Amino acid sequence: MAMSNNVIGGINFVAMLLSIPIIGAGIWLASEDDNACVQILQWPVIVLGVLILVVAIAGFIGGFWRVSWLLVFYLISMLILIILLACLVVFVYMVTMRGSGHPEPSRAFLEYRLDDYSGFLRRRVRSNYKWDKIRTCLSSTSLCAELNQTYRMAQDFFNAHITPLQSGCCKPPTQCGYTFVNPTYWISPINNAADMDCLNWSNEQTELCYGCDSCKAGLLENLKKEWRMANIILIITLVALICVYLIGCCAFRNAKTEDLFRKYKQGYT
Repeated sequence: MAMSNNVIGGINFVAMLLSIPIIGAGIWLASEDDNACVQILQWPVIVLGVLILVVAIAGFIGGFWRVSWLLVFYLISMLILIILLACLVVFVYMVTMRGSGHPEPSRAFLEYRLDDYSGFLRRRVRSNYKWDKIRTCLSSTSLCAELNQTYRMAQDFFNAHITPLQSGCCKPPTQCGYTFVNPTYWISPINNAADMDCLNWSNEQTELCYGCDSCKAGLLENLKKEWRMANIILIITLVALICVYLIGCCAFRNAKTEDLFRKYKQGYT
């Protein structure tokens, strides 16, 4: 039984290590400006990673020091956490399936439309109350100011591969026909009726297009890309955790079998 318990302790040490990429993915999401302003996914990921770490530590202690109730706690709790992690992976995949950029003539960057994205993501930015907090957070960053430092000429800006968030929030929609002065200052629109966002554009540097649907769409595109990157880490970790858990179940079963066989032999002799 000692060997099986050592195996259980060892694989729980591996489970402890596997919690690190989950926690790291959550911290990475929290460090990104857009996710920091929205705060949807990062905390569930971090909390789930911490819980997996705590349960793995319990299994590690139970395995090496032969504390049976800790091993039972580990097996039940880790199964629940694996199911929750699998649900989170499926959820992120489902809400990030829709949405993509649209090319515009003579522009290297793409533009984004709010209706292209999933209902769940749209609801996060539709409410005026929620969006007011998000736009205040976004406008306090250097998101748009750094464009003015990088691109001086119109053609340089039109050939730039700017982020979806910058495309949606820092400039007016291309179809409005504004004339470029600098990346965050545009004049003389040709077609203000092309889109409601044409009327929402402001050259006031704290306003810009933060009130536009294109800004909300750009935010959702940024979130989608970052969530998908984090989801790849979660999927790989989930598969590894399932393998570790199955090995742990086999080792626990073998340990119980050895224990029963030992007690049987002692009773028989």
